[in-house]
Amino acid sequence: MKHVRITTRLVALAVVTVVGAGACTFDPQAGRGGGGEPVPAGAAEQVTGASDAPGPDQPVQPTTAPPKPTRSAAPEPTKSTPPKPKPTRSPSHTGCPQGEHQRAVETYLAQLGGFGTLTADGRQSAADCAAIKKFQKRYDIRPAEGRAGPTTYDVAKRLATTDTSRCKAGSGTTFCIDLTRQTTWVMRNGKVLVKPTVTRTGMPGYRTPAGTFTINYRNIKEWSNPYEVWLPYWQHFTQGMGFHETTTYLHNKSIGSHGCVNLLHADAVRYWELGKVGSKVVLVGRRPGT
Repeated sequence: MKHVRITTRLVALAVVTVVGAGACTFDPQAGRGGGGEPVPAGAAEQVTGASDAPGPDQPVQPTTAPPKPTRSAAPEPTKSTPPKPKPTRSPSHTGCPQGEHQRAVETYLAQLGGFGTLTADGRQSAADCAAIKKFQKRYDIRPAEGRAGPTTYDVAKRLATTDTSRCKAGSGTTFCIDLTRQTTWVMRNGKVLVKPTVTRTGMPGYRTPAGTFTINYRNIKEWSNPYEVWLPYWQHFTQGMGFHETTTYLHNKSIGSHGCVNLLHADAVRYWELGKVGSKVVLVGRRPGT
């Protein structure tokens, strides 16, 4: 009697792909959904990757033994020019690289106030460096290295040129948004309560409309049904659009929301503290390109 042993090996490969995108939620009157445990805001956008294969600059081990060295006459010494040192991005005494918008950023920051003493002379100094770094940290401009580059210039200009009188606030607390400059501020009884800060509204195809609205629903952390992402400090005011903390890098202008008013974390928290159902929201202008 023959005994046959059969051994079967099974190899299974499972691939799970997770994709997320920041966006707005449905109008509260249309119902809300979602379930399960909350996930950290922005977790869906975190993407990492690596490759074990050697890249073009990685050495590859030789497949054959190297040839044995042979004796040869020593070469005649030749004269060579020592390599020139690479230029540094900034004078070492300031601790900051100087950007192409130095004078303009110095001027705007001096106009805004609150970031330190600046001299609008177009030359980076230790005081300028510290002030620009403070500004960059406040508005989450990365990297916060004190360089007056394009993003720092753009944000400083938008904030410094925002005309808060365009928002017809009236009495009570009013949240104001300048869609053209992509800035927002808060007024109370006709006076500025929270100075202008940065925002990002609807991208092309999802334009955030101008007009006067009212906050009619709030949730410390709302689940967006259509886009499957958590929206921290959610305050809805019209057609599924509202304030919430951004789930992506706010200063990436190539993207935008699906109509919502994106805020930096500190601003989203402050707006949540000041807002309530019934608070007025006034939007003026129009985001360029929408």
